[in-house]
Amino acid sequence: MTMDTTLNRRTVLTAGGALMFGATMSPAKAQTSGGKIPIGTIGAGHIGSTIGGLWIKNGHKVMFSSRHPEELKDLVASLGPQAQAGTVDQAIAFGNVVLLTVPYGAVPQIGRDYAAQLNGKIVLDTCNAVAARDGAVADEVEANGIGVTSQKYLPGTRVVRAFNTMSYKIFASEANRPDPKLAVPIAGDDEEAVRVAAGLVRDAGFEPVVVGKLADAKLFQRGGPGYGQPVSAAGLKQKLSLRQ
Repeated sequence: MTMDTTLNRRTVLTAGGALMFGATMSPAKAQTSGGKIPIGTIGAGHIGSTIGGLWIKNGHKVMFSSRHPEELKDLVASLGPQAQAGTVDQAIAFGNVVLLTVPYGAVPQIGRDYAAQLNGKIVLDTCNAVAARDGAVADEVEANGIGVTSQKYLPGTRVVRAFNTMSYKIFASEANRPDPKLAVPIAGDDEEAVRVAAGLVRDAGFEPVVVGKLADAKLFQRGGPGYGQPVSAAGLKQKLSLRQ
């Protein structure tokens, strides 16, 4: 083998290794390096379309899903070429991160139906449990905390609680406001997933406040002291007695 052939082979191997590294780069590294993360949504209602739209404005690609994706054509058209619509299966496959935004009573069924597809995915859980609507699972949330309950019904996923504390109207009107930004509390057990979630909160135009682990998400679940608080990060930390 000639020297030129050896050098060419090394060049190809090095380039191939770089391509493979790029393809397998974690969401956190992709975001840190300035890359954008493809995001899929399960649900495309008020919260899903609002937060997804804010990510699109920041440069992310988002696939919105519902049981009837053809009904999302107007939403997708209004958000431009970075927006797509698809089935739940398609949205999960598309996204490195999945935004879950459905009535809480649907979470156990989603966990059963899409267990294999969701395995290993970062799931940003925006859902709130309402007893009158969601039945027995709302009692479980009240007893055990919503973060722990979500992880139970979404086994194998990397759940982060986020974007659950305020109405879509507040998110829409307060995104990217002058400093201090509106605070969005988050909580999760997976450190990388929490870092990714924090970056996506910033990309949507808010300031993330890491409250703690999933067990601590009860502090900002519906009825908790951090729920419905349209305040700055400093204000939220004070309300939750978190270290400044």
